[in-house]
Amino acid sequence: MTTAPVGAVLSNSICALSMSPTEPRARTYYGRGGSMTHVIVSLEHDQMLDKYLLFTPGPVNVAETLRAAICKEDICHREPDFDALLEGIEDKLLSLFQIRNHARYRAVVITGSGTAANEAILSSVVGKGAILILSNGEFGERLHKTSRIHNKRTHLIEVPWGKPFDPVQIKTYLTNHKIDVVAMVHHETCSGMLNSLVDIGELVKAAGALFVVDGVSSVGAEVIDMEACNIAFVSSSSSKAIGSYPGLSFVVGRIKNFKRLKHHTAKTTYLNLATFYAFLKQHSQTPNTPAVPLFFALDQALTDILREGVVKRFARIKARADILRIGMRRLNLDFLIDEADMCSILTTVQVPPSISVRDLRDRLREKSIIIYEGKGCFAGKVFQVGNIGELSDYDIRFFLAALKDVLLTLQAEVAELVAPARPKTATLILLPTRDHLEAKVMS
Repeated sequence: MTTAPVGAVLSNSICALSMSPTEPRARTYYGRGGSMTHVIVSLEHDQMLDKYLLFTPGPVNVAETLRAAICKEDICHREPDFDALLEGIEDKLLSLFQIRNHARYRAVVITGSGTAANEAILSSVVGKGAILILSNGEFGERLHKTSRIHNKRTHLIEVPWGKPFDPVQIKTYLTNHKIDVVAMVHHETCSGMLNSLVDIGELVKAAGALFVVDGVSSVGAEVIDMEACNIAFVSSSSSKAIGSYPGLSFVVGRIKNFKRLKHHTAKTTYLNLATFYAFLKQHSQTPNTPAVPLFFALDQALTDILREGVVKRFARIKARADILRIGMRRLNLDFLIDEADMCSILTTVQVPPSISVRDLRDRLREKSIIIYEGKGCFAGKVFQVGNIGELSDYDIRFFLAALKDVLLTLQAEVAELVAPARPKTATLILLPTRDHLEAKVMS
């Protein structure tokens, strides 16, 4: 499909949205030095805001309630105050997952990024058994790399980035091999693809294996029915769709599966999931010193989500993604994958011909907007726009208007390089026609 110039759809672009993108609005921003400023932001002005707008899949702009929570008074993590904090977080996490029977599940919180939670699962649940990794992107590859470090019997089904899994292929593999654990990524951030948990969960259940899921970038935005999808353990982090600060991750799992972990020989010290569960069960504690301020922030983020309502929040995030996608389609931009396969938090966009992703990213950064560049096989071909965190409707309109302006500017610069404008002082020289030359020779 040939992409038309952005200017070809100028009259049908973001200006067609319900509210004018040039509408000024008073906003309060926290400057890089920590000072608070009250400014009027208008899209008519090309200016640098005091605050970056993070249109990324994480980390994200956090709510003011979290800024206050992270600055709460100091407490000791070995006192009842922290016990109560951790218990509250655990209960809220189970509510976020809409688990119907809380008594059958536990949630351990780890001071570390989402990768820490994934490594805790992969190093703790397999034992001497065999694990099958399903990979269709960067983070599936990371699961495979991590599993190979801890598990000698690591199998792999790999399909190209951004392509869906073939259930028939997976079913055949599980039939022909004795597999104890199957692991996959729910939302592959590299492409924006949301992999089906229901289909894979049914296949894993039929094979009698454990199903573990990397939900790092989908938890908080997408429904994950652990009971219906036969999920034994799921991981996630604080800084993606949950909307808190980076630095914490967690694992939610069935109690019966947590209990089985003690029969496996520990392969790590810090990330041994059995140890986390034992400390949680016996002491309502973490085995290592936790990042207490981040626990306060996570607790507040979960409180805010539950106050809004899980279903309502999911719908709001999806509606925000729809607005962004409508606006970008009106700029005649194409997406990497079908919208039906996309997660609600991220859109992966193909770069128009002749435009550099790095230039696009740098120009948007000049307007205080941060986006992602494509990675791996998508490097230089796509850019990614997230829609989670504390972003307002006005921020969405600001982004779309800024994106239109940057695209038009970059295309104009490319056109100028290809066909430079003639200087105003240039003398126009008319060459003689063929007839004129022939008449002159005959005379």
